Amino acid sequence: MIKNIGFAITGSFCTHEKAICTIKSLTEKYNVLPILSENVYLTDTRFGKSKDLVSALEEITKNKVINSIVKAEPIGPKNLVDVLVVAPCTGNTLSKITNAITDTTVTMAVKSHLRCNKPVIIGLSSNDSLGNNFVNIGKLFNNKNIFFVPMVQDDYINKPNSLVCDFSLIEKTINLAITKTQIQPVFITK
Repeated sequence: MIKNIGFAITGSFCTHEKAICTIKSLTEKYNVLPILSENVYLTDTRFGKSKDLVSALEEITKNKVINSIVKAEPIGPKNLVDVLVVAPCTGNTLSKITNAITDTTVTMAVKSHLRCNKPVIIGLSSNDSLGNNFVNIGKLFNNKNIFFVPMVQDDYINKPNSLVCDFSLIEKTINLAITKTQIQPVFITK
């Protein structure tokens, strides 16, 4: 049974509003622990100010944002969450997870959580998903504890290598992943 969800947000700033809406929905049923990459925690963009995002997440979840490797490391050993979502997950973060590079808050959260043999849900959002990062998607499909949120080419004419997850399917992906089942289809059309 799922009680606690870790929800990590990386770059892809244009999708943060969708992530926030998803987190709001999840907090109606679960305790959500917000986790931010260093770039998200510190960077103001045309999509919003970082301090406003942190405040919103802490108000919505009633939990402090995890924003450092040191704060993320206890996630696994202390059994803080039942499932960990990374959405949006950039190509950079996807590559680091695939290659076991643990040099950010989010990659440490994933590593710490995976050592407990629990599911990690990847909600990809990257302009390079079908380019050099496609091999990383394939590699992670072979990991028994990694599950993908269904994704779509968001602008196949102007950005033919871009994929973005369907944020509305995150909760369904979580509920299947907890039973070690990958939601299908993984690649969708709209």
